[in-house]
Amino acid sequence: MSTDVTNGFPDEVVTRSLLRLVRVPGLERPAALITLDNGYDHTRPNTLGPGGLASLDEALTAALDAEPAFIAVTGKPYFFNVGADVTGMPRIDSREQALALGREGHRVFARLRDAPVPTFAFVNGAAMGGGLELALHCHYRTLSGGVTALALPEVMLGLVPAWGGTQLLPNLIGIAPAAQVIIQNPLQQNRMLRAAQAAEMGIADVLLEPADFLERSLEWAAGVVRGEVTVTRPEVDREMWDGVLFFARQQIDQRLHGAVPSAYRALDLLALSRDASFAEGTAAEDEALADLLMSDELRSGLYAFDLVQRRAKRPAGAPDRGLAREVTKVGIVGAGLMAGQLALLFARRLEVPVVMTDLDQQRVDKGVSYVHAEIDKLVGKGRVSEGKAATLRALVSGSVDKAAAFAGADFVIEAVFEDLDVKKRVFAELESIVSPECVLATNTSSLSVSAMAADLSHPERVVGLHFFNPVAVMPLLEVVRAERTDDATLATAFEVGKKLKKSCVLVADAPAFVVNRLLTRFQGAVFAAIDAGTPPEVADTALDPLGLPMRPLTLLDLVGPAVAHHTSKVLHAAFPDRFGVSDNLARIVEAGRTRVRTDDGEVDPEVAALLKVGDQPLAAEDVRQRALDALAQEIRIMLDDGVVADPRDVDLCLILGAGWGFHLGGITPYLDRSGVSERATGTRFHPR
Repeated sequence: MSTDVTNGFPDEVVTRSLLRLVRVPGLERPAALITLDNGYDHTRPNTLGPGGLASLDEALTAALDAEPAFIAVTGKPYFFNVGADVTGMPRIDSREQALALGREGHRVFARLRDAPVPTFAFVNGAAMGGGLELALHCHYRTLSGGVTALALPEVMLGLVPAWGGTQLLPNLIGIAPAAQVIIQNPLQQNRMLRAAQAAEMGIADVLLEPADFLERSLEWAAGVVRGEVTVTRPEVDREMWDGVLFFARQQIDQRLHGAVPSAYRALDLLALSRDASFAEGTAAEDEALADLLMSDELRSGLYAFDLVQRRAKRPAGAPDRGLAREVTKVGIVGAGLMAGQLALLFARRLEVPVVMTDLDQQRVDKGVSYVHAEIDKLVGKGRVSEGKAATLRALVSGSVDKAAAFAGADFVIEAVFEDLDVKKRVFAELESIVSPECVLATNTSSLSVSAMAADLSHPERVVGLHFFNPVAVMPLLEVVRAERTDDATLATAFEVGKKLKKSCVLVADAPAFVVNRLLTRFQGAVFAAIDAGTPPEVADTALDPLGLPMRPLTLLDLVGPAVAHHTSKVLHAAFPDRFGVSDNLARIVEAGRTRVRTDDGEVDPEVAALLKVGDQPLAAEDVRQRALDALAQEIRIMLDDGVVADPRDVDLCLILGAGWGFHLGGITPYLDRSGVSERATGTRFHPR
C-alpha cells in the first residue's frame, strides 16, 4: 500500500496546534501562543506525524497573520512533544515517501527559525526527537525544572535526528555535548537528560520552576522582546570538531563494529554541521532519513521500540492485578552485595520497612552500612534530598534473629549462595516463621524454583524473581512461575515488580530461565570453538558484525568464570545434548582466575597457558554461524516447551536483560532476515 505522507498516516493520532492570542503586560501587541495537544490525557504523549505537521503549519500561518509581539510553542500538561509518530513509519514503502516526510518537517519547522518576530519554545514536559528539534528551531527556549526526559533517541531506533537536530544542536552547545546527546546517550539504553543537565549544556536559555511555568515563561519572553532580558550564549569551539568526531568514531567502531548504520550516518551529519550551510545540512539529513527508513535495522528498531513501550508494560500471562496482596514489610535473607542492592531498591520504590538478615552480626552490619553508603551517594548526586535520605535509612535495618526480623513481613526474598540445598533450608526455616500468606521469593539465576518449594507446606506462595546486576540499573525482571505457584502469589510478584519500576516477563520454571540460558548456549558455542583450537582472539571477535554490547570474553569477565562454569554445569545436567561443560573453563576456575583478559583487552598469557586445545580451528565466519545456529535452535525449543509465550518475550528479555541492540530487534528478527532461523530450525520466528 502506498501512502502520501504529506497528507497523513491513516491511523495517525493528530497532535493539534491550538492557537490563542495572549495579552502580556508590558507589550502593546498580544503574543501568539501555540499549544500542542493530541486530545488525550497524560497516558498518550504528543507526537508529530504528517497531520500534526499540517496543523502546526496552519497555526503558524494564522499566528503570523495576527502580527504578534512574539510566537511561543508549548505542550499539554507533562508533554511538550516526543517526536515523530513512529507508528506510521512502517507504512512508508518507498524512498520518495521518506524524502517527502523529511522535507515536510524541515519546511514547517523552518517557519519558526525564519519567522520575522521572535519565536520561543516553552518546554513544559518531555521533549524528544522531533519535539526537541522543534524547540531548537525557535530563537529562544525556556525549560521547566520538572522535566525529566529530553533526548534525541533516533540512533537507537536506527534513524538520525532528521528535522534539523544534527545541524542545530552542535552549533548551539558545541560538538562534544551534541555527540553525547545524539549518539552516545541513545546507545546507552536511551539515556535521557533531566532539565538541569539540559540547561547546563545550553539547550535551554533559562530554567524556571514548574509552578506557574507558563506565566513565568511569558513574562521572561516579554522581557526579551522589550530588551530588558539579554540572552548570551558561549561561542562554539570549532577547532575541536574533527578531534571529537574522530574519537567518537573510534568508540563506535570498538563497540558496534559497523553494525549500526544510523550511528555512522549521525557522525557524518555532525561533521557536516561545522561548515555547511543550514540548507546543505538539512538536505543531507533528508537523504540519510530516506536511506535509513528503508533499512532492516529500522524495522528491527521499531519492533524493539514497540516491545519496550508496549509489551513490557503489559506483561503477557500476568494474572489480574486485583489478586495481588498488599506488601507493607519486606524481608531479605542475606546481607551481601546482591542483598544490599535489593534492600535499597525495595526501600526506595516501595517505601516500606526492609529488614536484612545473615549468619552473624558482622555480616548484617556490613550489609546495612552498604545500603546507607549508597543512600549517601544518591544525596551527593542530587538524586534524593537529605530528608528523603533520612527516611530511607530508617526504613532499612538488619538482624540475626529471623523470627523477630520477619515478623509481620508480607514478602521475603532470599539472596543467598546459589546452591539448591542451601536455598531449600532457607525456605524451610522461613515457613516456620512467616504467615501462610507471606510471599517467598528467590533470586536464583538458574536453579529450579519448583524444587526449592517441593518440601514446603505452602509451595503455592513461592515465586522466582530473577533480578539482573546491577539491580538499580537493569530494567528486566524475570518472574518465574513454579509448578505450584498460585495466581495471588504471581499477581503480587508482578505488582511488586511494577512498583520497583522493572519490566516484567513471565517465565516458566525451566533451567536458567531465558537470558542466562540463551547466553550460556551462545557462549558455549564460542568456547567450544576455542577448545577445538580456534585462537581466542578469533573466536572472541567472530560475533563483531552483530554489534553486541560486549564480546564473549568480556561478558565472561563480567559474569565471572566461576559463575559461568556453574551455570553451564546446571544446564548440562538438564540438557546434556546441547550444553557442554568446557574443561578449559574448569581449569581457569580451578586456577582461581577471576578474569581471562588483561586490562588492555588481550587474553591473559597466564590464562592462555592453562588452555588445552584441539587441532581443528574454525574461521570466524564458522564460529559465528555455529553460535547463531545454536541460539536459534535454543529459542525454538524454549518456545515449543512454553518457557515463554512468544518470540517477542525472548527479544524483550535480551534487550532489557542483556543489552542486545534495537538494530537486532533483540535477536529473532535478525535470525529471520539473515536466514539463520530457517537454516537452523526449518522455520521463521515471525511472518514475512
